[in-house]
Amino acid sequence: MVTAKMVKDLRELSGAGMMDCKKALAETDGDMDAAMEFLRKNGQAKAEKKAGRIAAEGICRIAQENDQCAAVVEVNSETDFVAKNEKFQAFVEGVAKQALNTSNTDMDAFMAESWILDGSKTVQEALVEQIAVIGEKLSIRRFEKVEAKNGCVVSYVHGGGRIGVLVEAETANVTDAVKEAMTNIAMQVAAMNPSYISRSDISDAELAKIREITIDSALNDPASLPKPILQKLFERALSEKAWSDEDVEKYEQEKNNKFLFNFLSKEAAAKLAEFAMEGKATHLGDKIFLGLVEGRISKQLKEICLLDQTYVKAEDGKQTVEAYLKTVAADLKIARFVRFETGEGLEKKNENFAEEVAAQMNA
Repeated sequence: MVTAKMVKDLRELSGAGMMDCKKALAETDGDMDAAMEFLRKNGQAKAEKKAGRIAAEGICRIAQENDQCAAVVEVNSETDFVAKNEKFQAFVEGVAKQALNTSNTDMDAFMAESWILDGSKTVQEALVEQIAVIGEKLSIRRFEKVEAKNGCVVSYVHGGGRIGVLVEAETANVTDAVKEAMTNIAMQVAAMNPSYISRSDISDAELAKIREITIDSALNDPASLPKPILQKLFERALSEKAWSDEDVEKYEQEKNNKFLFNFLSKEAAAKLAEFAMEGKATHLGDKIFLGLVEGRISKQLKEICLLDQTYVKAEDGKQTVEAYLKTVAADLKIARFVRFETGEGLEKKNENFAEEVAAQMNA
């Protein structure tokens, strides 16, 4: 006979729900070990059923024991409600500790490791148990460990775990001032989301791609093109009768108006962009156009390269991150940074609770 105390003991031992524990004991004639195995298998079955669901919420957590090494992880859940759950957060902290102590970089190998909080199971089995207890699809999406070679590692968590950042600094002398500066840089990385440390980290192929996209973007935005080029596009549109009579009339009325494109139709602007793209080779020989392109590329690089970014705490609003670092220590360099943002790049579940309730009522 299954007693209330047996259910209570199994619940405390497994963390599973009361009804799941009661069912497990009933199926195994009250055998506690067999009930635990039943819950594990049941958890695996639940995990498989939930495998197709979208888990794009969750949290990032960081584990760090000293200045030399730290690890950041992202663990996803289906809802933000679960991301705030204490059991889930404790599990993610365990995953972060696991990442700090692992020598693996491959996710499959990581999942097959002995679980740091309970050596009798693997990380994968611990995850499956959490899915059974919490009732949502959970996913250990990624982890990264950073070890300082000649300096220190500083960490920063933003928004309760929405963003996790690690920064590795290189310097001969790790002082409190250096650690404070690196914390500021970690905050910069969290806020400004750079893609590279410096321009030298961008490959020729990547730079060529940025340049090509910038050129095409400029040509597809005729309103921003240099006046000599734009005037030729207007003349072609008129001579080839590529516009509607209404657009021609609007052009004649507003051609001296700097807001001319507010009066032209989308179709008229699209035709100018088409002509601009057709003349791409010619425009690339135009010094004014090339100046426009180079200016836009330079602006992009200042946004995506950490050292070129304006330091967020700059008192003059102009000081770059590179200039800021020089005020801290002459040899201070950023060797590496890692930035995880929860759900970044994942498809979000589009929930409409009104429709969900309506569907349940109709059912």
